[in-house]
Amino acid sequence: MKRQFELLPEDEQFLNEYGLPWEAVVDGSQWVLIHDLPTHEGYNHPKVTAAIRIETGYPNTRLDMVYFFPALARKDGRAIGATESNQQIEGKTYQRWSRHRTDANPWKPGHDNLGTHVFLIEDWLQREFEK
Repeated sequence: MKRQFELLPEDEQFLNEYGLPWEAVVDGSQWVLIHDLPTHEGYNHPKVTAAIRIETGYPNTRLDMVYFFPALARKDGRAIGATESNQQIEGKTYQRWSRHRTDANPWKPGHDNLGTHVFLIEDWLQREFEK
């Protein structure tokens, strides 16, 4: 597993405790790749790699969106909104999920971090089937 840049100690601790294989890679931007992330039985892949761009200025700057490889689709054929864009990371095409925090759930520096973003990603995966 690649460690091409250093994470904040609390982020590295979170990832190690989260229990899935992960990498820190640099490909244009700094990316955390979390492998074997479980999805939901309604998706075409039971597990994916989730890529999270570590934004310049993080942790004061919010983490935003998520990118999945391979691309997710619903087994029932319903379209997943705001997933039309792709991102190349280390030669693989990741599907961008354009999901953002809201005024009701803003990024709070000093509270939010990579761990809270991963929990938000888990929520996005579940919420797709609550529509």
